[in-house]
This record gives sequence, C-alpha cells and structure tokens, in this order.
Amino acid sequence: MIHPTATLYDQARIVGNREQLFVGAHSQIDDFVFCYIGAHCDIGRNVHISSFCSIIGGGELIMEDFSGLSAGCRLITGSDDFTGPWLTNPTVPAEFTNVIRGKIHICRHAVLGTNAVVYPGVTIGEGAAVGAGCLVRKDLEPWTIYAGTNPKPVGKRDAEAILAKEKAYLESERAD
Repeated sequence: MIHPTATLYDQARIVGNREQLFVGAHSQIDDFVFCYIGAHCDIGRNVHISSFCSIIGGGELIMEDFSGLSAGCRLITGSDDFTGPWLTNPTVPAEFTNVIRGKIHICRHAVLGTNAVVYPGVTIGEGAAVGAGCLVRKDLEPWTIYAGTNPKPVGKRDAEAILAKEKAYLESERAD
C-alpha cells in the first residue's frame, strides 16, 4: 500500500512482490531508484530515497519515519554465498545456489550519505548518520555520526533538538 501523500516518481523502478511494499505519508522515492521487493519492504512516513539508490537482494527492508538515503546508496538484503560449493547468480536454479537473505532496519531519523552500502542483517540505530562511501557490515549505535570506509564513530547528533523539531513539525501538520 502506498499512502496517497507519498510520491513515487515515474522513473523509479519497483519490481518484485509489490504487495509487500508499504510507503508511508509524505515519503518520496525519486526518479532512477531501483527497488526489488522480496520478503517485505516497509517505508515509514517522511522518508526520502534519493536518485540512483538501489535496494536489492530479496530480503526485508524497514525504513522508519524521517530516515533517508542520499544519492547512490546500496541496500543489499540478500546475496549469493561465494564461500561454499554453490553456483551463483539468478540465472541458475535455486537448488544449485545458496542465497543468504537478511533484514536491513534503518531506524527513525537515521540518514545515509552518498554511496553508502549496507549489508544484510544490519540495524542502523535511531538518529545515526552514516558518511558518504561507508560500507556498513554491522549494527550502528543510535545518534552517532559515522565516517570512513569501515565506519567509525566521529561524533554525536543532538537527539533532543531533532526530536523537538519532529514534534513541532507533527503539530503543525495536525493544524493544517
């Protein structure tokens, strides 16, 4: 279900099990986003997915309210197992492959910088900020700013101020 106030631009490509796609109020998926819906895809309200992002792998994605992906982010919810005696790629029947799928959970107010890559099984904590080009292979702590290819904490975000802005926004929305 796509909320009537959500915007999915015409050039966004949504494939797979569209019945498992949920997009909340005031969210926006820009042109040139590729999203393969596998197990489940739940995008909260006021979420922004920028151009040239891709969501692939057939696993599960949850993006909570006010989270966002900058241009070119890659969310990989599943991948072939390259370590075992398996064939790889989607042209091979499933009984000859070993695809490992997982869940990516991006919590409220978390934001990912340009070209960040997130692997299956990762939770990005509430309010976390992920710098451009990070390869996120493990869970990230709430309200922490991360930078570097192998993300390391470099600062903190002001949770109190951000949540106050959210409250003011939601109150103004109710007044309309």
